[in-house]
Amino acid sequence: MVFKKLLGALGVGGPSVDTVLQPGPALPGGLLSGEVRLRGGGSDVTVDRISLLLVARVEREGQEEEDEATVVLERFTVGGGFRLAEEADHTVPFTVTLPWETPITELHGQHLGPVLGLRTELEIAGARDKGDLDALAVGPLPAQEAILEAFGQLGYAFRSADLELGHIRGTGQQLPCYQEIEILPPAGHAHAVNEIEVTFIAAPGGLEVVIEADKRAGLFTEGHDTVHRFTASHHAAPQTDWNAQVDAWLKEVIAGHESHGAPPSYGDEHGDRHRSGPGAGAVVAGVAAGVAVGVVGGMVAAEVVDEIGDAFEGEEDEEGEDEG
Repeated sequence: MVFKKLLGALGVGGPSVDTVLQPGPALPGGLLSGEVRLRGGGSDVTVDRISLLLVARVEREGQEEEDEATVVLERFTVGGGFRLAEEADHTVPFTVTLPWETPITELHGQHLGPVLGLRTELEIAGARDKGDLDALAVGPLPAQEAILEAFGQLGYAFRSADLELGHIRGTGQQLPCYQEIEILPPAGHAHAVNEIEVTFIAAPGGLEVVIEADKRAGLFTEGHDTVHRFTASHHAAPQTDWNAQVDAWLKEVIAGHESHGAPPSYGDEHGDRHRSGPGAGAVVAGVAAGVAVGVVGGMVAAEVVDEIGDAFEGEEDEEGEDEG
């Protein structure tokens, strides 16, 4: 790979950096390995710190118009405190653990829409510069994949996936944004709901599944959203009849009353979904530089983002502002 010059705070002729990730998609809560490859510039320098920033590109809604922003989901320190000689090569291997709530970017090799990146940042003599940005592919956890597969088996069709800035109250959400996967109902339910939105909030102990249904208006009733929250165990995923479980969840969501006969290993609760974030009710639609347009294997199809740099264009001025 071609080394990328650091032409900002470190100056022309400074060190160059290239981060190489281990092939294949990572998993939420899983390990991400790779190495940071440095090449010295025109003089010896001391590298104080090497940081990796997990970033996501989102759109945020303002009072008058939408604009885009880069949100830092996690920061990892992977090295530092060494001397980099002029034109010398130095490699720093790393293994970090991704947040459990890391958004899913692909399913069965098909891009879902959200764009994640891993930004490499060097700190030398008090100056920081972003020297490398790599696209990050994240696949689903077994329970997430099984639930999405069940939607497809039940006749639901994937529409799109995006990231929204803010928090879903009443959940254990830790990150500043959450992912919504929009799914269209089959013909048998199209008269009742416009679409289903699914959010996974993963944690070491299990998975929260938030399902929001956009109900159609009737002859004597207004349309409205109903939100239900369910939980699933990571360990129970292989033994669960997910078609039956998801079907029971959907019947409860669509009918607006508690379902019966759910397996005892799953708890459920429902109520209104409240989002909180910067501003009054700020909700950010996902950037997704490409919208899913069909169904592959009953669930996924999307236009893939060709250049990660294009999706994150202009994020340098915003990133520091959104880190806090």
